[in-house]
Amino acid sequence: MKSILILRHAKSSWKHPELSDHNRPLNKRGKRDAPLMGELLKNEHLIPEFIISSDAKRAHSTAKIVAKASGYKEEIVFNQSLYAAGPAAYIDVLRDLSNEYTRVLMVGHNPGLEELVSMLTGESHSLSTCSLVHIQLRVNKWTEMDNKTKGKLSGIWYPRDFV
Repeated sequence: MKSILILRHAKSSWKHPELSDHNRPLNKRGKRDAPLMGELLKNEHLIPEFIISSDAKRAHSTAKIVAKASGYKEEIVFNQSLYAAGPAAYIDVLRDLSNEYTRVLMVGHNPGLEELVSMLTGESHSLSTCSLVHIQLRVNKWTEMDNKTKGKLSGIWYPRDFV
C-alpha cells in the first residue's frame, strides 16, 4: 500500500503587490506554522521518503522548512506543473514516481489540493494554509493511480491545533 501526505503551502505575504502570485514569499505566520507541521511528521512517525512541491516560492519555502523540521534529508523535487494545478496534475506526478517510495509528501495549492482529497477519499475538507492530510491509498504501485483511485483518510491536521 502507498500513502500520500498532502500539505497546503504555509501562509504567504501580500506585502509586496508588485510580486507575481508565483513569487509571493511566506509571511510571519507561515514561517511559524511550517516547522510545526515538520515536527508533527516526525512525532507521528510520518516522515516521507520523497517530497515533491510546487515551484511557487511559498510552496518551495514551506517544503524546505517542513523537511528540515521533520528530519527529512533527501532531495526535494520542485515541479512547475503543480502550481495552480487541479487533481489530475497531482495524479500524473504520482504516477511517475518510483515504486521504491511508500510514503510521499506533496506540497501545493488550493483549490487543487482540496479537490484531490475529495477525489481520493470521497470526503470534503477545507484546507487552510499549512494543513496536512494523510491518505492511505488502495494501490500497490504508483502507476496504478488514476482519477478513480480511492483511499482512506488517516489523519488531518491544522496549524491552529498546535499554536
